[in-house]
Amino acid sequence: METMVLDPKFWNGKTVFITGHTGFKGSWMSLWLSSLGAKVFGYSLEPPTNPSLFKILNLEEKLHGSVLGDVRDLDNLTKQIGKIQPEILIHMAAQPLVRDSYKNPVDTYSTNVMGTVNVLEAVRLVGQSVRVLLNITTDKVYENKEWVWAYRENERLGGYDPYSNSKSCSELVTSAYVNSFFHPEQYGKHNLNIATVRAGNVIGGGDFATDRLIPDIIRSISEKETVRIRNPNAIRPWQHVLEPIGGYLRLVERMFLSSASYNGSWNFGPNESDAKSVLEIVEMLRLIISRQYKAETLSKLTVPEFVLDTGDHPHEANFLKLDISKAKSSLGWNPRWSLETALIKIVEWTNSYLSGESIETVCLNQIKEYTS
Repeated sequence: METMVLDPKFWNGKTVFITGHTGFKGSWMSLWLSSLGAKVFGYSLEPPTNPSLFKILNLEEKLHGSVLGDVRDLDNLTKQIGKIQPEILIHMAAQPLVRDSYKNPVDTYSTNVMGTVNVLEAVRLVGQSVRVLLNITTDKVYENKEWVWAYRENERLGGYDPYSNSKSCSELVTSAYVNSFFHPEQYGKHNLNIATVRAGNVIGGGDFATDRLIPDIIRSISEKETVRIRNPNAIRPWQHVLEPIGGYLRLVERMFLSSASYNGSWNFGPNESDAKSVLEIVEMLRLIISRQYKAETLSKLTVPEFVLDTGDHPHEANFLKLDISKAKSSLGWNPRWSLETALIKIVEWTNSYLSGESIETVCLNQIKEYTS
């Protein structure tokens, strides 16, 4: 029998500090942890999009604390961590978009690299309460050779563009702090476990970012415009947002209850069969919308048309897969939702949002469906 995704008894009453809680993934994680009874404190800039899932869910009123702050501000970050004294710190704050990193490389590096330095330094200075620190990076940290094999955690780091490379640097910063200040051999002195986690292309309801495939498609559908797609043959490890979050939090449980055996880097991605091309994603969405809402006259969605965007675009990887054997064997974690199910959930979420339904109820129901 498959084990549960998370242990509600573990999370009930735990004090969790999340940087970047106003973002898409941060909002889903904050809602999930709050539903488990965790005391969630967030530290982040304003939501990066308008509308945003954070605002739609009114999370500022639901969390134990939500502070507007920049991870590049070491003094303020240190003050907040020292004040809250969290048991678990999850670092998600980042400039998360490849195309934006070409436009603003300095901001990308300062946020993704120095932001990580500041989180680790703040914990070193005042975070004696912190038992687990999780740094969220990306599947793009690897030196991508465009080969057909999936990347394992021990593959060489690289990163072609400023975003990917800055996240590789974030991994190296984390490793240096572990070796220098939080070495596993001295666990009895610092009592802190640290890991980095790399997820695939995360998709889900409530992502309003620009220059990302699924949000761009959904925007085009809602506004009844033609979908413009850039790299139709690019293959990515697509997964619903609840998949990696479930993996992250399961890893935190293991790290909290062990000495140092779960430290290091971890991949969380879909099964290999769900690594699909951009064009396949578009066609799957067209089919799902056509099939699911064909007879529903109240649906706000229509089947999208699409054209290829042949303009001049910066380099993006064409082929990328993650090997998730380590998470499967060591954590008992497995993807629960197929790509088709993930897309169905996005379509359901979007139709509910456009119809004015309670999005908190929709999100909590999807979390319940995922965990049951």
